[in-house]
Amino acid sequence: MAETRKLDADSEELTHGVFWYPVAIATGLVTAVAGITALIIKLVG
Repeated sequence: MAETRKLDADSEELTHGVFWYPVAIATGLVTAVAGITALIIKLVG
């Protein structure tokens, strides 16, 4: 039973990381694009 719980916990941790890693990358990318866009608008305008 303890072995099964440990495997379940490891599996859940891996799934959690697999979900949040792309979310963090996407958030960073959107933030970078928004910042660059704002800078360009400021320089042009």
